[in-house]
Amino acid sequence: MTDISPVDRLFCAIDTSKLDDALLLADLLSGEIGTLKLGKEFFTAHGPEGVRKVAAFGHKIFLDLKYHDIPNTVAGAIRATQHIKCEVLTVHASGGSAMLRAAVEAANGLGERPLKIVAVTVLTSLNDSDLETVGQVGAVSDQVLHLARLAEACGLSGVVCSPWEVNALRSEMKEDFALVVPGVRPEWASEDDQKRVMTPGEAVAAGADYLVIGRPITRAPDPVGAARRIIDEMIAATP
Repeated sequence: MTDISPVDRLFCAIDTSKLDDALLLADLLSGEIGTLKLGKEFFTAHGPEGVRKVAAFGHKIFLDLKYHDIPNTVAGAIRATQHIKCEVLTVHASGGSAMLRAAVEAANGLGERPLKIVAVTVLTSLNDSDLETVGQVGAVSDQVLHLARLAEACGLSGVVCSPWEVNALRSEMKEDFALVVPGVRPEWASEDDQKRVMTPGEAVAAGADYLVIGRPITRAPDPVGAARRIIDEMIAATP
């Protein structure tokens, strides 16, 4: 997906329960980036109405709720998004093929408003030893590839993976299968709680389609300047 503009590649993660902070960032970043990511922390505090308020600044919304439940429940939750302005929604790939197919079917049933379903593979806060503690045999990279193949077979639009797995997935998956990549940190930012990280330039060069970046932008003294700096790095690395 090399035809994606650098501005549209950047998803800014607004991970806060404070509505005023989220609205301020949405206002500041209006016209600077294409999409804002809202997750469980924000959605639990403010629900669909909060999402609508953020979207009112003109951003596309990536609603990162990581649904993982029985197929009927996940399908019902996705159908309920008909009242929320969002373009991308996450589920957990480990929910299995029936759940993934139910999610896609529900999204396709929303009518004219397209909703892309992307599947979370392995959280970027986990490494091989973490998987072993929960009984997962094998390396993170093997599990990510397995789950990405499952998601593609079930008709999802893409997956969420760390930058470490991008290169392998890009060579395996179809060109239009989106790789949404958190765990991206500029060299001038801290890694925080992420374990499998790369810089924006490295991730784009490896084949990432969309980069999810939060604190390096949202906690910067100048969020707009930080976003522009990241976009410039992506432009320099775009094939």
